[in-house]
Amino acid sequence: MTSTYFLLARRNWLWLLMVFVCAAFAFKALLLIDATSLWIDELFSVGKSFQPDFSALVAWLRQDVHPPLYYTLLWLWGGAVGKTAFSLRIFSWCAYVLGGLLITLQARLLVPERSRSKAMVLAALLAFCSPFPVRFAIEGKAYALLVLFIALGWLLRRRCIYQQYSPVSLIGYGFVAAAASLTHFYGLFVFFAAGVWDVWRRRWRLGGVVYLALIPSFAWVIYASSFLFGNNAGSWIGRPDFALFEDTLARAIGPWPLPKLVLLVLVIWSLHRWGFQNAAPDFKNQSLNRFALMDESGLTASALMVVGLVAISFVKPMAFSRYFVVLLPSVIPWLAATGAQLPLNRRGDMLAVMFSAIVLVLWWQQSFLGITAVLGGSRESDNFRAVSLLTANQQERYSPRPRLLQFSDQVQLASGRLDVHPSPWGGPYDLNRRLQQRPLPKEMWLATSGPEQMLQKGLLPLESEALQAGFSCESLDTSPAFTRVLRCRLTTSQNDFSSKDRRPSEY
Repeated sequence: MTSTYFLLARRNWLWLLMVFVCAAFAFKALLLIDATSLWIDELFSVGKSFQPDFSALVAWLRQDVHPPLYYTLLWLWGGAVGKTAFSLRIFSWCAYVLGGLLITLQARLLVPERSRSKAMVLAALLAFCSPFPVRFAIEGKAYALLVLFIALGWLLRRRCIYQQYSPVSLIGYGFVAAAASLTHFYGLFVFFAAGVWDVWRRRWRLGGVVYLALIPSFAWVIYASSFLFGNNAGSWIGRPDFALFEDTLARAIGPWPLPKLVLLVLVIWSLHRWGFQNAAPDFKNQSLNRFALMDESGLTASALMVVGLVAISFVKPMAFSRYFVVLLPSVIPWLAATGAQLPLNRRGDMLAVMFSAIVLVLWWQQSFLGITAVLGGSRESDNFRAVSLLTANQQERYSPRPRLLQFSDQVQLASGRLDVHPSPWGGPYDLNRRLQQRPLPKEMWLATSGPEQMLQKGLLPLESEALQAGFSCESLDTSPAFTRVLRCRLTTSQNDFSSKDRRPSEY
């Protein structure tokens, strides 16, 4: 009895260790869910989805670069569980967990039974612990949901191929492709590429179902075409260069990606020389299997999407490093399936375990860098929450970014950090009008949040107007990083101040 128990424990230790490590990463992310301020993109998610009128959401999205499904689901979610920062990010965390499970299942199905345990362990560690999925696990954006839909899509696509296009699998694949393409336009790109590949391979029904499923997203493109084809859509995206490649790698495997790639090459070379059973495996004889593995995992379609998208981006830039999170559902199962089938000897197993342990330790330090509460709870060089809390009880508040601070106030109020509804924020035009009215306030507050190099520049025009009107402004010493809060007090007698015909400043 004791020996049987020992053998079972020895057989299952790898599974138990994998579950423990993946759970540690997932729950650490969960503990950090409200540790940082919502940054600018997340505040726009609040503005789009956390409002009472759904028609206002649709009208906003018509002037936006994103399709409507994620924000519609978020609108329903917020109405059901509350419109707080926690509810915004927990939605992504749930999608991250489900997406990781589907990616792990996909890896299991890609390999023979004897290699399934290894493939699932590798896939789970990559899906739950690598920097890319962890980074977006608690971000109020559509990326985690997009990964979930694409992972489910590749599972159903493979099932269609092996079950001779059963109606249930075909319909499910079509619905998932439609959902992904209506969640993010990169979902549209990746399934369009899958359709092209499947038609090329003469899988007519598979390709046909995808193109039917993409009709709603193409209809949305037409509906929002006035903005999507304008100059402002994606104006922050530059043309492809080496920095795009390096930044994408850094998101995938953590900071300093090129030295890590060198280390990976050394490990592969060591395995090839000393780590395989008897001799190095004959990869030439496995070329057909490798081709089929790339096809079934969705890697071929994903690679086709990347090549086409990067080529188009030299004319109309659309390639952005964070958007390549769509590659995870195909790359991770392919890597896990390939690694699980390597015929390693005892030395090879030890080397692989040592390398995996080093990588996991690095990822434990690096995956949470962008979501850990440092510098006063800032995130992505933004700390709007700190500004909202510092100025919550003040009446006269003005900022060059009033709409974002209004959204921040809304979230803080819903989260219980503010007791009463704060006064609304005014912008540059509102400040100009207020300074022409009498009596002038005895005190005003000017504030903004953003990168350090932009803080003073952003507030300078507003501060200049206040100084001209007879105010003296001083910066709060308690302002956290990435915030600038000025307290402006009236020092000039209002009778001595001659009203000037002011024109609103332009920004």
